[in-house]
Amino acid sequence: MEAAPIAKRLEGKVALITGGASGIGETTARLFVQHGAKVIIADIQDDLGHTLCSEIGTGDDDHVISYVHCDVTCESDVQNAVEAAVSKHGKLDIMFSNAGITNADEGILDFDSKKFNRVFNVNVLGGFLAAKYAAKVMIPANKGSILFTSSTASVIHGETPHIYAASKHALVGLTKNLCVELGEYGIRVNCISPSGVATPLLRNVSGIQDKKTLEDMICSAANLKGVVFGTD
Repeated sequence: MEAAPIAKRLEGKVALITGGASGIGETTARLFVQHGAKVIIADIQDDLGHTLCSEIGTGDDDHVISYVHCDVTCESDVQNAVEAAVSKHGKLDIMFSNAGITNADEGILDFDSKKFNRVFNVNVLGGFLAAKYAAKVMIPANKGSILFTSSTASVIHGETPHIYAASKHALVGLTKNLCVELGEYGIRVNCISPSGVATPLLRNVSGIQDKKTLEDMICSAANLKGVVFGTD
């Protein structure tokens, strides 16, 4: 007996994913394509982005998935990514502002404004810019969805670096405010707040490259033991 075909919930939709070349963004890109969406990956990891496009589609020029270099702290890059999506597919239905970084865990006495600016520029400014240029396209269409990647650091305290936690709180606040501003145009704004996920970002920050060891560390800090969420 053949398995029933997957219900393509995103058939005909166009999605742009920042930080889409690895981690949560990569998995989301694969899932969106599986559900029928046309996907544009916006990232600074060019090699990974092109490789992912080749794996999912038939090359970087495939109509299903494409890649554009985008530093989310650079306004012109974000504008260009949105314009590339609209130019290629005629519209933008989903903006997933997923790009993010963190910093080493440090106490307040070791606060470094340069590290603060770097994390906030990627995590928060990047979110503002993604929302700005997505809204420019979605408002005239009177529909759309904007999604941010926040973190449980926005609700559970003391387990992540101060700067990272503050940046994720900021995204939750931005999400709530944008709901009010953009809701009248039929645009939905939400954020997801995952706990620890064994992504390349967490492996690099923790210094733990072995997936099983990293998952054990995540599990030890979780309330629900024995359950660890992967990017897939």
